[in-house]
Amino acid sequence: MPSASCDTFLDDIEDIVSQEDSKPQDRHFSRKHVVPKVRRRNTQKYLQEENSPPSDSTIPGIQKIWIRTWGCSHNNSDGEYMAGQLAAYGYKITENASDADLWLLNSCTVKNPAEDHFRNSIKKAQEENKKIVLAGCVPQAQPRQDYLKGLSIIGVQQIDRVVEVVEETIKGHSVRLLGQKKDNGKRLGGARLDLPKIRKNPLIEIISINTGCLNACTYCKTKHARGNLASYPIDELVDRAKQSFQEGVCEIWLTSEDTGAYGRDIGSSLPALLWKLVEVIPEGAMLRLGMTNPPYILEHLEEMAKILHHPRVYAFLHIPVQSASDTVLMEMKREYCVADFKRVVDFLKDKVPGITIATDIICGFPGETDQDFQETVKLVEEYKFPSLFINQFYPRPGTPAAKMEQVPAQVKKQRTKELSRIFHSYNPYDHKVIHLLGSLGLYVARSAVLPPAGPTFDTFCLLLCHNIEGKKREARNSQV
Repeated sequence: MPSASCDTFLDDIEDIVSQEDSKPQDRHFSRKHVVPKVRRRNTQKYLQEENSPPSDSTIPGIQKIWIRTWGCSHNNSDGEYMAGQLAAYGYKITENASDADLWLLNSCTVKNPAEDHFRNSIKKAQEENKKIVLAGCVPQAQPRQDYLKGLSIIGVQQIDRVVEVVEETIKGHSVRLLGQKKDNGKRLGGARLDLPKIRKNPLIEIISINTGCLNACTYCKTKHARGNLASYPIDELVDRAKQSFQEGVCEIWLTSEDTGAYGRDIGSSLPALLWKLVEVIPEGAMLRLGMTNPPYILEHLEEMAKILHHPRVYAFLHIPVQSASDTVLMEMKREYCVADFKRVVDFLKDKVPGITIATDIICGFPGETDQDFQETVKLVEEYKFPSLFINQFYPRPGTPAAKMEQVPAQVKKQRTKELSRIFHSYNPYDHKVIHLLGSLGLYVARSAVLPPAGPTFDTFCLLLCHNIEGKKREARNSQV
């Protein structure tokens, strides 16, 4: 068996390297002269992939969002604020619901049909496997409803945190923010007014001057969502108006659940706010005041008449009467009588010539008799309101009126149709058109312009009035 020992021993491992072999330092030096082969890629395709992440990506801030809003101008303003914040963060707001990754549904709780549309939209979103965030008065008032289970909700006073809610929803989480904004224990009007916004109409800024109200109407579900009155300070509202005008807006719409109650919680008043706002309205821009209930405008009639006379304030006021029966108004807990309503309307029509008064009427409130309804009919026939919102009564869950004895559905429908027929029977703008056309040296018979369909012709009259007033403003501007 051969021996395992060697006759010669190596002093070191380096001895096995021959003289011809390259040294380690030589190999390192030769690396510097190696030219790597560059792999070419389609730059355009690469950039497109960079800018367009996969549709199923869970990285927040890159998804497409579809926003649907139901209801009042206050709710529409909230929707515009949420759209603005999401767009500023990087989300793409789309008009195509099927193309969106997430649906933001901003609801209204005033009537049953609005909530039905909201519920159906949730169902459709779930069928299409869309991410869902719910907003508005429905989930705020009743967040524990079965069809809202497991869905993200953002409260009406938390809209400044919409990005957080959307972000977490996209990650697959369910988030609910329903708290109230408070400062030292006192409830605030809501989110900041200087948030980014995407306006549906870029020329109109909707400003909510307060949230909630001082009433407790037995039919109202909105109170459950918006709560008691909380007003924004005057300086914040004026700053928002200034910012809007700087952004190119030419109309400011003031809105809330009751503009007439503004300031009563902060030691101010609606006229005090309006006088400050008219100071900052530029030439060619206008201010439009939203809905006010009769009780809170009565003590300000003189001041309101002066403000509505201002050349940059529309001679328009929305004052809901709801019924011309004092018995029904008492059951509604409206806190005024028909005589109060008439006093407001008569005073403003006398002091502000040409003013447009809009009002609301509920047909078929529980306990409304035929005599009660006829009193409402007489009121409409007497005043011939140019803008009349006729609503069939719907019992809203959780309201006192829902527990009252209901008027039969067929009777409610018949009364709604009857009041609509009366509204269509008169033409409130004819005299304005004749006056305007006469001032231009023109005469046009009603039948020669449009078919005798009341609202169609009235719409034409309104457009004509606005157009002529706009021409007058342009003429004044060109003279400056």
